[in-house]
Amino acid sequence: MNRPTYTAKKEDIHREWYLADAKGKILGRLATRIATILRGKHKPIFTPHMDTGDGVIVINASGIIVTGRKLKQKIYRRYSGYPGGLREVALGDMMKKSPQTVIKLAVQRMLPGGPLGRDLIKKLRVYAGDKHPHGIKNLIVLEAK
Repeated sequence: MNRPTYTAKKEDIHREWYLADAKGKILGRLATRIATILRGKHKPIFTPHMDTGDGVIVINASGIIVTGRKLKQKIYRRYSGYPGGLREVALGDMMKKSPQTVIKLAVQRMLPGGPLGRDLIKKLRVYAGDKHPHGIKNLIVLEAK
């Protein structure tokens, strides 16, 4: 007996918002948990080609920790396309300058590329401190190891 594959419909999708506190959390483990929530894989109605996920607000991004020697060895690269346009920044320097970018890039690189991934990353809000401007009352606390 083959059952037809389930595909979520717009009216079946109910969005929630999660609050994740990054203080003392390991970067990769938190990022995978956030990517799972954004993608919607924690729901029984998950459909790979649709956005069935929820939104995530991350606070205390400056309190994230990394293991090993990644602060000096991990390099973020971007290239403008012009000769001499390669820019490299170490993780330690990026954490001092913009800890929000570190978490956002870690999550973004775990999401699919293309239009779906661009839509998913828009539901992520990252803040360096413990305050956020979103007055959402029904936030679900996200537990990550």
